[in-house]
Amino acid sequence: MEMVKNILIISNDWCSCFIRLLHENFPITEVNTLFQTIYRFMIELTNGRWSSLLLKRFATSHMSRYVVPHFSRIYQIDTEEMEGDLKEFSTLHDFFIRKLRKGSRPINQDAQAVTSPVDAVLEEVGPISEQKLIEVKGKTYSIEEMLGNDALLQKYINGTFMVLYLSPSHYHRIHSPITGRVTASWTLGKKSYPVNSLGLKYGKSTLSKNYRTVTEIKHQTGHIAVVKVGAMFVNSIEVTHENEHVEKGQELAYFTFGSTVVLLFEKDSIQSTLEKSLPFPIKVGERIALLKET
Repeated sequence: MEMVKNILIISNDWCSCFIRLLHENFPITEVNTLFQTIYRFMIELTNGRWSSLLLKRFATSHMSRYVVPHFSRIYQIDTEEMEGDLKEFSTLHDFFIRKLRKGSRPINQDAQAVTSPVDAVLEEVGPISEQKLIEVKGKTYSIEEMLGNDALLQKYINGTFMVLYLSPSHYHRIHSPITGRVTASWTLGKKSYPVNSLGLKYGKSTLSKNYRTVTEIKHQTGHIAVVKVGAMFVNSIEVTHENEHVEKGQELAYFTFGSTVVLLFEKDSIQSTLEKSLPFPIKVGERIALLKET
């Protein structure tokens, strides 16, 4: 595994050098178009039905348990905060969906606080335009396509969005950012493509087209849509909460692999978000916004 990691680092360095040379010698628009074409072609080659099936079968096989200690070391995962010991995980899949010890993620109990649903990097915060669009990493995404529900769409126009990215090293369970009532829940999409920085920059509408599940919650000042976006290869997003009422910090679902959560806030439902330079890391239960005072 260490050798694989070193190869990936070296490959990434060569790739960065290659891209830099292209940018120095060719117009930036031509370079971006070329790289986007190559990127999408390579992803299509590796994101087929059989490659996805093989990856899923390996991750859920008992053979994959030998990878767990190496994976934990490479990604510097804090084993002290998780339930159980590394030796207790029978598959890599079980390790990905690990639970944490009670008290590892204290939930901000301020009634006005909206908390992070995941351990992640908060990548983007911004407005939802009149045209039902959001801009992430310089690319435009349609929330009309993302939600796939015209009846529920209107309330989010002129609202606020947040994008939280989970890497493979993150804790993969998703929690409610607010106390309220689940008013709707649905699933969209089929295939999934990368949702990391390269995927957001060069992919094709990943946040709007990937396999995703949506949970809409009615809270004291409006609605919030929790959009759970599937990652490359494996579309597994398992819903674990099926009751109508949900408490802030209560588990909603979990990802099988690293992925992304998009939060959509109804217009005039929040009064502020965190004033920090993006992107920055955040954990479950930490405040990411304040509800508008009623």
